[in-house]
Amino acid sequence: MTDYAILCEKASAAKNFASALGGTSGSFNGKSYTIVHSHGHLLELVDPKDQVPDEKVSKYRSWKLEHLPWDVNDFSWEKKPIAAAPHRGSHQSSARKSLTELKTAVKGCDAIVIATDVDPSGEGELLAWEIINAIKWRGPVKRLYFADEEKRSVQTGFREIKDITSQQEDGDFLKSDARSKWDFLSMQLTRIATTVSKQAGYPVMVVREGRLKSLIVRHVYEQLEALRNYKRKPFYEVKFQDPHEHVFTRKFKDADAAARFRFETKAAGNQDAVQYHTSAVANIKTTRQHSAPPKLLDLSNLASILAPKGYNAKEVLATYQKMYEAKIVSYPRTDDSKISLEQFKQLYPLVPAIAKVVNVDQKLLTHTAPRFTHVTKGSVDHGANRPGNKVPASLGALARFGKAGPAIYEVVGKNFLAMFGEDYVFDHTTADLADYPDFKTAFNVPVALNYKLIFDSAKQIKDDDTTEGNQSGAVGPTADPFVFEGANPKPVKPTMKWLMNYLQKHNIGTGATRVSTVSQITAGRTALLHERRGTFSMTNTGIVSAVLTEGTIISSTNATKRLFDLMDQVGKFELPPAQLLTTATQTVTHDMPIMVENADKLHARLGDPEKLVKKYPKKEKTSGTTSAGKEVKFNQVWGGHHFTEDEVADLLAGKDISFSIKTKRGKNMDVHGTLAQQTYRGHKFWGFKAADDVFTKTKKAPRKKAAKKMTK
Repeated sequence: MTDYAILCEKASAAKNFASALGGTSGSFNGKSYTIVHSHGHLLELVDPKDQVPDEKVSKYRSWKLEHLPWDVNDFSWEKKPIAAAPHRGSHQSSARKSLTELKTAVKGCDAIVIATDVDPSGEGELLAWEIINAIKWRGPVKRLYFADEEKRSVQTGFREIKDITSQQEDGDFLKSDARSKWDFLSMQLTRIATTVSKQAGYPVMVVREGRLKSLIVRHVYEQLEALRNYKRKPFYEVKFQDPHEHVFTRKFKDADAAARFRFETKAAGNQDAVQYHTSAVANIKTTRQHSAPPKLLDLSNLASILAPKGYNAKEVLATYQKMYEAKIVSYPRTDDSKISLEQFKQLYPLVPAIAKVVNVDQKLLTHTAPRFTHVTKGSVDHGANRPGNKVPASLGALARFGKAGPAIYEVVGKNFLAMFGEDYVFDHTTADLADYPDFKTAFNVPVALNYKLIFDSAKQIKDDDTTEGNQSGAVGPTADPFVFEGANPKPVKPTMKWLMNYLQKHNIGTGATRVSTVSQITAGRTALLHERRGTFSMTNTGIVSAVLTEGTIISSTNATKRLFDLMDQVGKFELPPAQLLTTATQTVTHDMPIMVENADKLHARLGDPEKLVKKYPKKEKTSGTTSAGKEVKFNQVWGGHHFTEDEVADLLAGKDISFSIKTKRGKNMDVHGTLAQQTYRGHKFWGFKAADDVFTKTKKAPRKKAAKKMTK
């Protein structure tokens, strides 16, 4: 008997585990093992109509609003093997075949050890328990936790394998399973949005709604609307300026306080300025200050930095994952903002090699002590994003993982190295005016850039266009009044940086969850947003979604944050999963009448539905009576060839006609055929039908092998 069947998430992970433990099977730490692996998720929930009793099938098949909301108690939560075809060039087995192979492979093992990814969302746990349930495993289940797939981490995890009494005692599983079911129930919102859109006459395929995606789409839409409706409103306000161009101004606690000193016309501003005179600068204070490097980047910050360079969310996510599997970078789906002291010690010897690859001057890397802002003496799940233990030979060598590979490593590498740079040093000066102490100035003058010469992530992820000017250290001795022309601030464009900063500010989702969601809603024919070099725009379907979700729970920032918090509570055994699912029903009950009412607003925003329908030129028709006496109408043009009167007569008589056309590549092609009744997508029609041999490619004659020259 083998002690453990180590269940990995995918083939690449199984390979790394085998390398760490000494083979795909064997013995480690006194326990025999065999390594098996999945191909990611192998199962999925079946369609709603297949989850319910027979007498309710028609209700759950229907998209009519009268059948919503669903009764959660009707669902069996049955799953089936995923039927999706493998990608071109993939050798991945079908899900059903993989399950059969796994069931056979674990026979004779005392316990299954879950060794799937330790994801903050619990996705790895869900994936494993789906398989365990599908193969009807009845033996013990254990868990191997690991920070990454490096040898040391895997071996440490093996030595500390934990017992799991049941899946109901596995908090990570409960959290992910509840999230999966909640998302399944949110399908109702998609049905509502799609149904009311079509009833309003708008030609949508499907309007996808759901956790986080609806919030993102609505937030982007509101920002674009603010930009579209922006009207500049100038104001005039008295300020002071000294000979060194330092500006002295009042600080206002709110708009009402500012209104007392801001005027709508320049004339009013000039009139106010008359009461002010040149004043001496007073209370000049300068202090030397230090600023430590910003924290390590999460995946959403990384994606926002790379987006303006032309790398979209899907590409960054996929490429980073490949690089992680090759141990070039750390685990991508981490929720950690620091690394452990042990991880710091592991990477420290690699600092010179990493610096060489990303072209950082090693003379800047003099802060060798761990920073408490970046390194913790406590424990971490995976540690923050950082380079892996394998340092590439060059940035160019990383292109094999995807075109974003070199850019990803350069940002991750420099951001990690910044913690070894000394603090940014600057002089901070404050001053006010002797005669008008409410007018103040403050500015910084750099003394030593230090880590900023390596990488300044705070500057990289800013979502506005403001830049720091070159301030003079001198100030005063006097300042003169002038009338400053300002205006209400123009909303910034909705960019990847802007969006990720917003979600991070409100602590909504992990970095990987944010990037993954953006990837989903910007791809395919049902995309809700377009993303080009880091800037978002709306698709027509996205506008429909945003209009319909105004005032709904599903698009609310606070509600979305609350939902993520509730899911965390499920994982901590603080909230029963069934109670979380009731919030899905509450959301549908609340949002459905609002979405129905909002459908009346679509016309005001999108105009007539007909304008959104692609117009194709009508094809010229001809008609006549066939030899069988049937009146028919058919296209008079086929493949660019316009049938002559004689050809039309021959076709109606049932004769085979011949002609030549130009292919899309500009080559001549001989065609012949007859008039026939045909069917396209269930619709019958009459038209020219080319003979079968027209499109049959003639096989090239095999080449004769050249006779080998005989040499004496």
